[in-house]
Amino acid sequence: MELHEKIAGEITISENPGETIRKWREEFNVSQLDLSKYLGISPSVISDYESGRRKSPGVTSIRKIVYALIEIDRHRGGLILRRYNSGVPSDALLDLGDYNHDVSLERVIRLIKGTNCSVVGLNRYIRGYTIVDGIKGILSFSYSEYNKLYGWSSQRVIFFTEVKMGRSPMIAIRVHPLKPAAVVYIKPDRIDELAIKLAEIEDIPLISTEMEVKDISKAMATLR
Repeated sequence: MELHEKIAGEITISENPGETIRKWREEFNVSQLDLSKYLGISPSVISDYESGRRKSPGVTSIRKIVYALIEIDRHRGGLILRRYNSGVPSDALLDLGDYNHDVSLERVIRLIKGTNCSVVGLNRYIRGYTIVDGIKGILSFSYSEYNKLYGWSSQRVIFFTEVKMGRSPMIAIRVHPLKPAAVVYIKPDRIDELAIKLAEIEDIPLISTEMEVKDISKAMATLR
C-alpha cells in the first residue's frame, strides 16, 4: 500500500481523526503554519481539526492534507518518505540515500571527518549510505529487514549511532551474507578490539566520526 493511502485510511477510520492528523503532521515534522500555508488556509483551521473543535474533515480534505505532508517532505529531500519506503522500522532508520554513480570512500571520509580505526584499505567506491540507530536498529531487525538496510546496493556505507563498544553491529554484519563497503560509528563511546578484528576479517573499513547525524546527512546528500 502506498504511504498516502495508509495515512489517509488511518485518519478516516480513526475514532479521533484530529489526533491522527496531528500524529502524522508531527511525524513529518511539519508545523501547523507550514501545512496551512501549503493548503492555502488559516492555521486555526488545522488547529481546530486537531483539537476536535471543528468537525472532522471530509475525504477530499483529508486527501489534500495527506498529499501536502508528502509534498512538503519531498521538497525537503524526502527523508520521511525514504524511511517508510525502505521497509525498515521508521524509528530505527535515520537516513538512507542511493547514488547513480561511484563515490570514492576516501572522499566520504574527508567529508565526515572520519578516522579509519582498522588497517583495511580505503581504496573503494560506494553507491549509497544508510544511517541507523544502533540500539533500535540492527540488533532487533529481522533477517528481511536487515536486507533492506542496503537500499539498491550493498556497495554502501552503513552508519551506526548509539555505539557503546562496537562489537554487536560487527558481529551482526559478520553472520549475514550481505556486507557493506564500510561501517562508520557515529560518536562511539569506544571501539572494542574485537570490533576492529571482525572488520579486518571481513575486509570492511571501520571508521569513527564525531560529526552530528544531521551534518552527516547533509554531507552525504551533497554527493548525489
